[in-house]
Amino acid sequence: MANEFKIPQTGSLDFLALGALIHRLDPGVVPFRKAQTCTVHVSGGEFNCAANLADAFGMRTAIATAMVKYPIGELVAGQVRAMGVMPYFKMFDHDGVRGPNMAAVYSDRGFGVRAPVVFYNRSNEAAAQLKPGDFDWEAIFKSGVRWFHSGGIFAALSETTAELIVEAMQAAKRHGAVTSFDLNYREKLWTASGGLARAQTVLGRIVENVDVLVGNEEDLQKGLGIRGPQVAAQSKLDPSAFFGMMEDVLAKHKNMKVVATTLREVHSTNRHTWGAVAWVGGQTFVSPTCELDVYDRVGGGDGFASGFFYGLMSGESPEQAVRLGWAHGALITTFPGDTTMASLEQVKAFAKGGSARIQR
Repeated sequence: MANEFKIPQTGSLDFLALGALIHRLDPGVVPFRKAQTCTVHVSGGEFNCAANLADAFGMRTAIATAMVKYPIGELVAGQVRAMGVMPYFKMFDHDGVRGPNMAAVYSDRGFGVRAPVVFYNRSNEAAAQLKPGDFDWEAIFKSGVRWFHSGGIFAALSETTAELIVEAMQAAKRHGAVTSFDLNYREKLWTASGGLARAQTVLGRIVENVDVLVGNEEDLQKGLGIRGPQVAAQSKLDPSAFFGMMEDVLAKHKNMKVVATTLREVHSTNRHTWGAVAWVGGQTFVSPTCELDVYDRVGGGDGFASGFFYGLMSGESPEQAVRLGWAHGALITTFPGDTTMASLEQVKAFAKGGSARIQR
């Protein structure tokens, strides 16, 4: 198989993520302009994968990130512990007025024909101040890390966060860890930090160090400047456009060994058709599809990525790894919040073709 890669079998950590922790305020189906109460979810694209792998899949995971010494920081750190994720925190003091802060994301759930609405307050965010030299990567990786992961949301926060990802990726490669990156292209974040041209320059540099890439056709087109068809003209469940872009991905990034993404067709806020695909060393794999009754769609993509990574790290076939990711991502949409509440048994049962029949 072309572009094969080896995953270390042992290490003190199965998975290490680098990214920003956030707290998401969720008023449920009520739009924020009418909200009176909110639930707080602890999240972050990179953290979600570490939390899912620890909580549902029983893996030893860690997060390298910024933490602020104030009550919101204590709330966030408590949830990191609760999900079984080891913290590598760069600590920041809060001045009691301006910060620095733990970022806030505001996201209502929408309902039916009304789509969810997401907006941010990442002003004076502590994670955006992280820079090369803030973590002792040599010491961290020397103890044994099998897999290192980061993402495009963290890369967009500042010039220094992108450089920190490159520093960490290069350390991971030196120590034999697999490296993965979720493009997670967010137009609002990149518009605020330099626009499309900067996004493609930054993400292109990072991806030079990546073995496993997660991203859909739009992520590949906008984030990496890969040529592709008009995404809107394609069926959201047709993997041909995604697979058709692999030649251009490899021409630009010969180091790439795995590229994977979810397929989602949104019929309404609460009704989606769901699938997943992966290109692994020259071969293509497609999951089954299923109809989802969505409770909370946030975190489904990270749910797929973590289940897929688990499958690969556990020695499953690429086809089974895609199924595990597809199953876990589907299950996450049935829970409130951004991180998993599923058990490994539930994931495996659904990956085999399980149903919603009551379990007694």
